[in-house]
This record gives sequence, structure tokens and C-alpha cells, in this order.
Amino acid sequence: MKYLISGGGTGGHIFPALSIANAVKAADPEADILFVGAIDRMEMEKVPQAGYKIIGLPVAGFNRKNVLKNFKVLLKLYNSIRLAKKILKEFNPDIAVGVGGYASGPILKAAQKKGIPTMLQEQNSYAGVTNKLLAQKANAIFVAYDGMERFFPAEKIIKTGNPIRKNIKDSEKIDKRKAKEELGFDPDKLLIVAVGGSLGARTINESILASIPVFMKNDINLLWQTGKQYAKTYLPEAEKQSKSGIKAVPFIDRMDLVYAAADLIISRAGAATISEIQYLGVPSILIPSPNVAEDHQRKNAEALVKEGAAQMLLDKDAEEKLPGMIRLLIKDPEKLIKLGENARKMGLGNADNLIAAKVIETAKQNRKESNEG
Repeated sequence: MKYLISGGGTGGHIFPALSIANAVKAADPEADILFVGAIDRMEMEKVPQAGYKIIGLPVAGFNRKNVLKNFKVLLKLYNSIRLAKKILKEFNPDIAVGVGGYASGPILKAAQKKGIPTMLQEQNSYAGVTNKLLAQKANAIFVAYDGMERFFPAEKIIKTGNPIRKNIKDSEKIDKRKAKEELGFDPDKLLIVAVGGSLGARTINESILASIPVFMKNDINLLWQTGKQYAKTYLPEAEKQSKSGIKAVPFIDRMDLVYAAADLIISRAGAATISEIQYLGVPSILIPSPNVAEDHQRKNAEALVKEGAAQMLLDKDAEEKLPGMIRLLIKDPEKLIKLGENARKMGLGNADNLIAAKVIETAKQNRKESNEG
């Protein structure tokens, strides 16, 4: 059986795609899986590292601010469509799965024209442009939130939640005290973790800097991921307070340990992060990035706030209001516990297997019909 999986651009698309591929491989060990991504994007590195083949398309996103720059984008799209047809002819998949991102557009559109079944996985509460364009001819659309019939045909929607990386799932087996010790913190003290993605988020960094007096006064530990591009600015600030249980690093490799150790997480509101927070029941303060399409991170965060499963600060208010919000939460342990419990109630932890089962079933049906035809 041949499975094509396409999409990427960010970890929020790539990690779910890899989780689906792993689940397909576990259920169908003979599966031949091919990824299609965008040249120069992170999937071209992450997918081979996970042991899968990938072909890159020269596709790029449209420049909404400068329309004149889109001539090159259109040329790349034209070349991507040509290459997509060639890939389909040579690989001849039984099914094509799109997880969002530029690359999934040309290849899934070509698959639909060729009569190959297609399935989509939408991570966010506000659907991406590519998935919306592909939805009408898709066989099924896997979602993580209620109310997605605003974007997709209701009869095609299957609510599965978002696939979660295995090592993150396994973090719930790690003892909290041991996780704190392994990260270099006192296991008897409250630990707050601030993360802004691999590159970092300036607003989160500035807000944490403004909150340091709260950590100092209340004897709370802080693990602060500055992001690589902000490390030179903020690592020295943390170093000044290192004896007070404040530790900053450019990047955190062991997010499984972090989730196990954290009493409160402060982060952006990307789909992957939110799914992990829900699955593990971690209390959080979400600061949605304003620099994303359709302001979808804010909508992701609002879905949790509505259920009492997280607290949210807008990017423009974070630096001023984060210290006060932290102060109130650490003085209300019951509120922290309730945030975590409500987040866990929203978690759907078996998405990869549910999606894989449906993908395999549809692929087999397509193969059978093709053979009979």
C-alpha cells in the first residue's frame, strides 16, 4: 500500500504528519510512505531524520503585503503543480493526506483531479487557507475543535484531536519531582516554564523579564527558553539571578521532562502546544502570536479559556499584565489545579491511531476498486 503525506512549514504541521505516518506504519508494517514538502522548509530536515523519504516542491506562500512580489510565487506554484503531477505518476499512491502548509496544496489538488482519495488534518480552531481550498473534494477532514463546519462540509468532519508526539505522551509517566531534579531545580519549589518556540518570542521574553521580581519575591523557580535568536539578549539577564532558581536556555530538547516538571507553562498558542497541554493537563497562560494567518492562535487560546482550561493574555498586554497574573495564580493553588483538570478534559490522545485507521481503510478500498475496475 502506498501512502502520500504532504504539508509542513512549521512544527505544528510536521509533527502531526510524522505521528500519522508512524501510526500508519505500526498498523501496516509494509506501508510505502512518501512525504511531499516545501523546499527550504524544516520538513526537509525533520522528515528524513524520522526515517521517511521526502520530495520538496518549490512552492511558497503569497505575499499579502506586497502584491508585486507574487510573480515569483506564481512561477513557483506553476512549477510545483508540474512536479506534483510527475510525483503522482511515478509514486501512484493509494491515498494522499494533507496536514496543511503550502506544499499540500499542489500535490493534493493534483491527486483529487486524478481521482485519488484525499484526507485532510486541520490542527487549528480556525482552518488554514490550503485546507479550506481542498475541503470540497476531500474524502474526510480530521479536526481537533468543535464548530469546524464553519469552514468544512459537516458530513466530512471527523473530530479526532491532534496527533501528539510519542515522547510527549510518555512524559505523563515521569515523576514530577524527578523531572524537576533532572532539569536542575529544587523539587520542593513551584516551577514555571516559559517557552516561545524554537526561535523564541520577543513579547514572551520581555514579559518574563518584567516578571522576574515576582519569581524572586515568591521564591519560585523559572525555566526560561529564550529562543536562539534572543539568547544573547536575555541569557545574561537570567544569569544575574541564577542563584535564585532562574535558569535560561536558548532551546529545550527535552520537552517531555519540561511537561512532567512544570506547575505552570507560559507559551504561544500554536496547535501542537495546545494539544500537548490538553493531553497532559498542564496549567497554562497563553500569549497568542499576533503574526499568524487569520489570528488563529488567539482563536485556539479562546477555545481553552471558554472551558476554564487556560488563561490568556493578548500580545499587546502581556508585558504589563503577566507579572500580576502570575502573582494571582501562584497564590491560588486550587485555580492552578482546576486549569489543568479542565485542560485534560479537552484532550484527545488517540488521534494518530484514529486517523491512521481511517486512512488505511480508505486506501484499501481504493486499491480494491482500482483492481476491480
